[in-house]
Amino acid sequence: MTIGQFGMKHPSLAGMVAALGTELSRVALHQRFTAPAAAFLQRCLRFVLRQRFTRVTRLQPLALRSFRRVFIADSSSWDVSAKLRHILPGSGGGASEANCKIQVTYEYKAGALAFLEVTSGILPDNRYTDHLPARLGPDDLLLVDQGYFKLTTWQAIAARGAFFLTRFIVHTTLRAVDTGSVIDLKTLLQRNPTQPQEFGVLMGPTPAVASACRLICLPASEQITNERRRRLRKEATKKGRTVSQLHLELCAWTLLVTNIPADRLSADRALTLYALRWQIELLFKQLKSILRVHQSDTGNEHRLRCELYGKLIMAVLLHRLHAAATIGLWQTARHEISMDKFYKRVQERAFMVFTLLQGRVAVALAYLATELKRLLRHCIKTSHRSRPTTLEQLDVAPGEPRELTSTATLT
Repeated sequence: MTIGQFGMKHPSLAGMVAALGTELSRVALHQRFTAPAAAFLQRCLRFVLRQRFTRVTRLQPLALRSFRRVFIADSSSWDVSAKLRHILPGSGGGASEANCKIQVTYEYKAGALAFLEVTSGILPDNRYTDHLPARLGPDDLLLVDQGYFKLTTWQAIAARGAFFLTRFIVHTTLRAVDTGSVIDLKTLLQRNPTQPQEFGVLMGPTPAVASACRLICLPASEQITNERRRRLRKEATKKGRTVSQLHLELCAWTLLVTNIPADRLSADRALTLYALRWQIELLFKQLKSILRVHQSDTGNEHRLRCELYGKLIMAVLLHRLHAAATIGLWQTARHEISMDKFYKRVQERAFMVFTLLQGRVAVALAYLATELKRLLRHCIKTSHRSRPTTLEQLDVAPGEPRELTSTATLT
């Protein structure tokens, strides 16, 4: 990868690259964080995202074999210097003056980050969701949380022959598939309040808004119900609102909506599949705790973007290595590589890799290859029969006993 490959011939950027391995003052370095430098690193990030390991296969647990690809989309945001409020505005008032958000799309079966975009923190996920259908093809699956809930998006996904699975928003109008009449969900659920239930529905003010879907209703434990109600009240108080009685009552149910046919996904397995979303939460944890993507005290937009794109490039590379190791180990020994342990072990060797890179790249790569073989032995995820991982649950044949996933993903 060279500057010429990206069409970047700006002297300040060339100076930054040439300065590797030489002494450079902090002021001189700061002056090299320019708009062209940020654009170059952004193109580097896009280039890295397009690269694939040609010999790596894909995870194929039983529950996912009918899907070509499984995408998980989510976002994470953090406050930045108030000097950037005109570029990356925050909510203002008692909240932050400036806020940065990254939108992430993660393809689970390949274990690869598929898309990354930096936006303002005030851009709601619900508005960003319009971009998601274009990334899907026939038999692809998208998993998202309620923040991305949008009826026109679900309809667009179905039109592409793809599938979605998400949490239902309780104030969405439901209609009967056959008659188009409005459904009173609360009344339906009260008929059998302790058993899982499923309904074929249309969503929206008119039957034409969304295609026919399945609404899967699973009773929640008392602990989860109470926690949901506590959080609802807390959020409502913060925003000066009142929680509706309907919303409080439906906290007793985990409501999932999908267009996946029942022969591809049973109601009892839907919750386990939705729990895959937890994988992207683990990714955000590593991005912040290890790569520190959220830590920057600069008020220079170009420096902020350079720092962020550089860290995201590292995240893509690390995730590709983690995915290759996990897929290989799962196929041969039914074990997984812990993302948390992997990031930490690589972090311990980062300075040595950086030092070697200032000499010969080949030497740095040889060192990294040797260390990867060594560190992976210490990154194998511990397996517990009483607490199977999400991947282990998804690889169990229908009808076999299995434990529900952690309640942290269900609240």
